[in-house]
Amino acid sequence: MFFGGNPFHGGMPGGIPGGSGRGATRSDVDTTKLYETLGVDKDASKKDIRKAYMKLSRTHHPDKGGDEHKFKEISAAYEILSDDDKRAQYDKYGLDGVSGDDVGAAGGEDLFSMFFGGGGRSRRNSGPRKGPSVNHPMKVSLEDLYNGKTVKLAVNRKVIQGTPVECTRCKGQGAIVEVRQMGPGMITQMQRQCDQCGGQGQQCTFKSERKILEVHVDKGMCEGDKITFGGMSDEVPKMEPGDINFIVQEKEHELFKRKGADLLVVKEVSLNQALCGFTWKIKHLDGRVLVIKSRPGEVIKPEMNTKEALPFVKVLPDEGMPSKGNPFVRGNMYVMFRVEFPDDNELPSNVIDQLRSLLPEPDVPEEYDPDEVEVVHLNPADLRSFGKGGANQSSNEAHDEDEDGGGRPVQCQQS
Repeated sequence: MFFGGNPFHGGMPGGIPGGSGRGATRSDVDTTKLYETLGVDKDASKKDIRKAYMKLSRTHHPDKGGDEHKFKEISAAYEILSDDDKRAQYDKYGLDGVSGDDVGAAGGEDLFSMFFGGGGRSRRNSGPRKGPSVNHPMKVSLEDLYNGKTVKLAVNRKVIQGTPVECTRCKGQGAIVEVRQMGPGMITQMQRQCDQCGGQGQQCTFKSERKILEVHVDKGMCEGDKITFGGMSDEVPKMEPGDINFIVQEKEHELFKRKGADLLVVKEVSLNQALCGFTWKIKHLDGRVLVIKSRPGEVIKPEMNTKEALPFVKVLPDEGMPSKGNPFVRGNMYVMFRVEFPDDNELPSNVIDQLRSLLPEPDVPEEYDPDEVEVVHLNPADLRSFGKGGANQSSNEAHDEDEDGGGRPVQCQQS
């Protein structure tokens, strides 16, 4: 695995070089914002800080109609200033010194965005950035998604060998600035990625490391689910290693179709089976053999008894997929039936006479005089051809095009 660096890692010329910001104290660090949030002086005691926090939290608590964002600011400021170590870091380095710590009162928000509205600051200063993650597709059978499975996979990753050193060409910026003269009295500055360090700001050597990962496929996982191994991607200077993600890709099954936790299977039955009953043996995903039988007198119909022409479907409760995170709750198995009718001229006349006498609602012959009516027969057809009949269909379509402006204009010839 190889990843290119960020060509603008060091920022624009004159900006702050990349890094955590926890070196020597800088004169431009704001170390008063948290005290101002609580309305106390910088030399306030812990008792005064707690007193101010209790007063403000009662006023701005969301349950009492207060501003939720303001309440988060107050809580974060108190959590930092009430801790001696965090307060000392803040007094020396500002939010740079504490933004990488576990400040739970911030409610998951970035401290810089919380107190400064996201302007002029970057999350880059809150700690080391995370390197790029790598996604690997992993094809999994429906049986393994039903039962769960652990597989061992080998991955190769690059790890830093030795200690990285600062790039001498860009001085750790990751980018270099080139000044070009465009004309008399006109110059331009262009920033580009440092070609010596690849935009990392540091130079180092890598070695290949082979890792064996145990990838556990949970029961009920779906297409697109991720199995993540944190920090197992390639190492990058001045960054935390990214993650390796295995993306589940569900293999097509020869019998079952899946949607969520439900399974669908299609069963073709003859007209005899649809009317007189059927017995069907299938092998489930966990190896069990199920024998599905129709109830005595049950009729399988070509379509459901609804206004819409829906396929005839039956359900087997709790025989679907395990639910992800709760494998003891399973979906259902739906069986969609397709009734196969006999082909033309397949039934002999004696069989037709027997069926007519046995089946309900036989055809009642119509009375008519052959000399006065016309007897016709039906031919096979496709409903997609409905509306396309008639000799004038092509001319009608051309007329429609003319109305829509799609036809050619007619020009008048002058003599």
